[in-house]
Amino acid sequence: MGFGQLVIGPPGSGKTTYCNGMAHYFSLTNRPCAVINLDPANHDPPYDADVSVEELITLDDAMREFNLGPNGAMVYCMEYLAKNLDWLRERVAPLVREGRYLLVDCPGQVELFNAHDALKTIVTELTRSRGGSDSYDLRLCVVHLVDAHLCADPTKYIAALMLSLSSMLHMETPHVNLLSKVDLMDKYGELDFNLEYYADVMDLSFLADRILRGPSGYSKLTRGLCELVEDFSLVNFLPLAIEDKTSVQRVLAIVDKSIGAATIPGPDGTTPGNGEVDERTLISHRAVGSEYERNFEVQERFFKDHD
Repeated sequence: MGFGQLVIGPPGSGKTTYCNGMAHYFSLTNRPCAVINLDPANHDPPYDADVSVEELITLDDAMREFNLGPNGAMVYCMEYLAKNLDWLRERVAPLVREGRYLLVDCPGQVELFNAHDALKTIVTELTRSRGGSDSYDLRLCVVHLVDAHLCADPTKYIAALMLSLSSMLHMETPHVNLLSKVDLMDKYGELDFNLEYYADVMDLSFLADRILRGPSGYSKLTRGLCELVEDFSLVNFLPLAIEDKTSVQRVLAIVDKSIGAATIPGPDGTTPGNGEVDERTLISHRAVGSEYERNFEVQERFFKDHD
C-alpha cells in the first residue's frame, strides 16, 4: 500500500517550493519519500527528482517539433504522458513497493486540473487496483495551492474559490486546499475580515457586498457565483507557511488523514525508515488541530496588529 500527494495550483502558487519543503521535512523525520516531477517546463527544480517527465518529453521539444506555443505544448506533453502510462508505471511501482511516500509536482496550467482529462487519466491509472506481480495500492490526495495574497482582493478570492471548486469536482480524489505563503500575506495590506473567514469560506454575501460597492456592473453574476460556492459547500482552506514546522505538520496530518495514511512512530517520535504502515490506524480519527490553531494562531503569528 502506498500514499502520496498530487500537488497542483496556478503558476507561482508555490508548488515546487512546497514539494521541496515537504521532502525536507520528511527527511528530517526519517520518513522515506520520493519526488516526481510531472512538469515538463520545470527544468531545474530545487529537489532531486526520483522521476522526471523530462526523461520522456520536454516542453521545448514539443514546441519545436509541432510549432506550438507554451500552453499548447504543455497540453500535448500531458496527453503524451497519458498515452505512455507504462513508462510512468514502471518508475512509480518500485517506489511504492519500497514504502516511499510520493510527492508529485504538477504543471501550473489550470485547465489541466479543472477541465482537461489528461492529468485525471494519469491519476486514475496510478490509483487503479491492478492484479499481478506489478500491482500496487496507491492512495493519492490532491493538494491544491492558492496564493494567500488573493484574499486581499475580493474578486480574486472568489475566482480562487471557483478554481478550487472546479478542480475538486473534476479530479474526483481526496482534496486539500491550501492558502500558501500565508507568512507573506501581511505585505499585501489589511484584510476585510479575519483569516478564519477566508479559510472556512464563511457567508460570502458580505464579500459580494464589498465588491458591489465598487464600479462593478456584474452584481447578479457576482452573487450567483457566491451562491454556487456556498451551495456545494465543499471548499475550505488550510493556511500554510512552508518554512514553518508547525504549519507543515498540520497540513501533513490532514492530508494523511484524508487518504488513511498512519505510520508507526519510532522511539524518538520520528517515522522508521522502512515506511511501515500500522493497519490498525488507517482512516485515523486522531485530532488534526483545533480551529484556533488553524486560523487565529496563524493570524497572531504572521499578521501585524493594525489596531
